[in-house]
This record gives sequence, structure tokens and C-alpha cells, in this order.
Amino acid sequence: MEKIPMTRKGYEAIEAELKQLKSVERPAIIKAISEAREHGDLSENAEYHSAKEKQSFIEGRIKELEGAISLSDVIDPAKLSGPIKFGATVTLVDEDTDEEKTYQIVGEYEASIEKGLLNIKSPIARALIGKEEGDSVEVSTPGGDKAYEVLKIAYI
Repeated sequence: MEKIPMTRKGYEAIEAELKQLKSVERPAIIKAISEAREHGDLSENAEYHSAKEKQSFIEGRIKELEGAISLSDVIDPAKLSGPIKFGATVTLVDEDTDEEKTYQIVGEYEASIEKGLLNIKSPIARALIGKEEGDSVEVSTPGGDKAYEVLKIAYI
């Protein structure tokens, strides 16, 4: 299997979510299923079916997170330098609107565009890899083609 790159912060967030699911969510849903069973006929018991559905989601998420942790390749961006690569914090300016945006290129499990964490597999991140300060980047996004200039690259 292919290793999954992630930052230390992303790895710790996954571990914390996994711990929460195993120590809090799983026991709570087991209790809810047990209580729903006591209400009698399971075929018409909405609480039971809802709890079983939630249990299925929790167990699936636990398996997904355990898999991600087992395949993780934790990378410390502070030890990196040079052109843009995984872990880089990049400040871009949109060449059409002059709007500045800052993103950190991270693994898919920790990506959150709202938090400025860009999935390494995203079109923008793929276009940025290997670029240096001052380079122009053309990106085909679902919203159309965009042009950016790389203002700053930092590894923190």
C-alpha cells in the first residue's frame, strides 16, 4: 500500500478523533442500542434502527482512521526548504483579482480549504509542486482556469 503523507499536527488530529470514537462514541452507541432493544419490537423501533446506523458509521470511521494511521508517513515541514513540496505554506496572489491567499499543502486526511489546508492531490497543490517564489501558475479548477503568482514559500 502507498504511504499517506501527513503533518505531525494532522497525525495528532487523526489520533485524537480515533481515541474519541473508541472511548466515547462507541460505548455511548452500544448503550443506546441496548436501551432501544428494551423497548420491544425491533422491526418498528426507530431509535434502534437509528442507533444501529450510527454504530455502522462509527465502526467504518474507526477502520478508516486506523488504516490512515497505519499507512501514515509523518513529515515535519520545518525540516524542509526549497521549491514548493508537501508541507509548504504558500502565499499566492490571484493575477486577476490581486487577492492574496495562503495555503499549507497537507495530506488528504487533514485537508480543509476553510482552514487554508490544501489537499496535496488537489489541482492547485499539484500545479504548485516544484514552483519557486515569483513563478506564475496556471490552474484548471472546477470553477474555471485561474492564474496565480507565488509570493512566498515557508516551511513552518
